[in-house]
Amino acid sequence: MDSITQAALGAAIGEAVLGRKLGNRAIGWGLLFGTLPDLDVIFNPFLDSARELAFHRGPSHSLLLMVIASFALAKPLAKLWKKNKVHPALAGAFVFLAWSTHVLIDCFTVYGTSVLWPFSETRVALNNLFIIDPLYTLPLVVSIAWLAFYRTKKTQKKRTKILTWGLGLSTLYIGFSFCMKSWVSAAFERDLARREITYERRMEAPTAFNTLLWRSVVDKGDEFWVGYRSVFEMPDTPIRWTVYPAEKEVIAPFASEREVQTLQWFSRGWWISRPHADGIWIADMRFGEGRAYGAKPGTVDSRMVFSWSFIPDGLGDRLKSSPISVREPKLMLQKIFYRIVLKEDEWRGKPRLAGVPGRLPEYLRYIE
Repeated sequence: MDSITQAALGAAIGEAVLGRKLGNRAIGWGLLFGTLPDLDVIFNPFLDSARELAFHRGPSHSLLLMVIASFALAKPLAKLWKKNKVHPALAGAFVFLAWSTHVLIDCFTVYGTSVLWPFSETRVALNNLFIIDPLYTLPLVVSIAWLAFYRTKKTQKKRTKILTWGLGLSTLYIGFSFCMKSWVSAAFERDLARREITYERRMEAPTAFNTLLWRSVVDKGDEFWVGYRSVFEMPDTPIRWTVYPAEKEVIAPFASEREVQTLQWFSRGWWISRPHADGIWIADMRFGEGRAYGAKPGTVDSRMVFSWSFIPDGLGDRLKSSPISVREPKLMLQKIFYRIVLKEDEWRGKPRLAGVPGRLPEYLRYIE
């Protein structure tokens, strides 16, 4: 999740565990420890793109490290807070809870975390929240800001009530996201069964900033089908699928290269590739696409959110990220809203794959 969310959740944990002992200082300590796991980014200047991809949300998000940190920091923190009568057990519990809740909500996203590192490199990803979701974050931020106005022990009951509301609403929203995912997942499954489509695996994840519009990716081996569904659609409403040829044979000459192997591991096989003049382009299908309208009348261009160019003859870092830029964010949010409320004419267009270096947009097949 984003840093604001992590900081707000950490502050809430700080207040819950240490508020009675430290007062508002507990919020500050929670802010610090709530963001601590993401400080793995300080190593980025020393890593190339492939190693950075493997390291982020890796060791710093593992259960092993959070347990070691809890025991290692328990006594030093208790000594620091000696005047406030904080026992080492309480200090250690605070570190573990602030750290583990950070990792837990990261597991709700598509990116996932290496919770079991170093015993397993598989990342846990539950795909029920977008990386930024205001409806999850806002109750936490409001409750923490509100708590800052209550500075004495006489207001402890009030502080507890405010914190309970903030954490409670955010937790309920997580439960809501799982319910919505289950609802739309069943609809995607029904549509594929009606079409008698066989496939290897399927995943669903919410679109940007909401849990009302969901995106499904179906892995059929040599191609991926991508469809969208609003939670307000009738159960028997057909889904429009866009077909992305995988073209995985493109990477065959480079399959032994470290950078390409890292991308294959990171994407867990959810990737497509295309050749270009300097090497190959690889995109992770799990993270969705930016949709651009109007480049050609009646079309919608998809630029994959996570994509890279591997340049085998390049100097230095041979893996180059290809970030997309949203030129009209207001239009993007409008299109998502229109799709949520079932105004599909505002959403649809002839699909094209864009963003591959040195190549014109590629028209894609779609199935009504």
